[in-house]
Amino acid sequence: MASDTLTLPGSDVAIPRLGVGTWSWGDKSTWGMDGYDTQLTRDSIREAWDASIDAGVTLFDTAEIYGGGESERIIGALLADDPTRASRAVVVTKFMPSPWKLDVRRSLLAALRASLGRLGLPAVDLYQIHGPISLRSHAALAGALAAARDEGLVRSVGVSNYSVKETRAMAAALESHGMRLATNQIEFSLLRRSPETGGLLAACADLGVVPLAYSPIGQGRLTGKYSAANPPPGKRTFSNHPMEVVDAVVAELRRIGDEHGGKLPSQVALNWIVAKGAVPIPGAKNRSQAEENAGALGWNLDGDQVSRLDRAALPGIRNLSSRFWQHG
Repeated sequence: MASDTLTLPGSDVAIPRLGVGTWSWGDKSTWGMDGYDTQLTRDSIREAWDASIDAGVTLFDTAEIYGGGESERIIGALLADDPTRASRAVVVTKFMPSPWKLDVRRSLLAALRASLGRLGLPAVDLYQIHGPISLRSHAALAGALAAARDEGLVRSVGVSNYSVKETRAMAAALESHGMRLATNQIEFSLLRRSPETGGLLAACADLGVVPLAYSPIGQGRLTGKYSAANPPPGKRTFSNHPMEVVDAVVAELRRIGDEHGGKLPSQVALNWIVAKGAVPIPGAKNRSQAEENAGALGWNLDGDQVSRLDRAALPGIRNLSSRFWQHG
């Protein structure tokens, strides 16, 4: 890895090569149904927060819709309770551009101010459009983001779940306001390699956009914790392949992990994403998971190992009719 950090285009915001996704923090409506958060408490979240920041994993991704704002409130409390660690945190949140929000400038600014209130921040380091579902044009959305920039409420701006065409269009629309598109947050993992094979990663590289990879370990499928004999809970719909197929990918991850002194399958899977130029943002519900995630950094897969994982990877075409895609 050339550097421990990346600077987001159009800003002075530096982010680490690995972040933390906080969808599960407070979102019981989704995660509580399948037992995911039976061990998830405010104390375990604080431990994950502390361990992540102490390991240099200082990027935290949330959104206004995660738990109806509860994820943002939890992060706001963590920021307020620990100013020393808070000074190192890089906070990302997102605006849901629902089709009925026709006055997108007013809606975005109102949502952003509400998010900042929950976070207890004067401005957010990165603000993203949550998905390409607005009925308004890219120009209108870019204008709304420019208004947020002009009011000093955002330090950088991005999108999530945008295609190649949509990413290029938003980048062009922002340029007319003297702004850069900093990020595109996408589902990308060894169980969903299609953003690379379909040209999205190449388009981001061409534009200087940083891809943020959500569900980078397939909602736990690539940890080795689950198998065909012990499948994950049914509500986990991202990267959803038959576990017999996933088991073959995990087996290759184990072999390569052993070649690096016993790295875990999840750590190898995250390192592969970093090798592709993306920033993975796995979840962490406790100190142990945060420390395991951080173990993906500080070493590199070699070219042959990346190629072996490329061959093992699955395309993973996502079903966009699912309501869950919006949570990236």
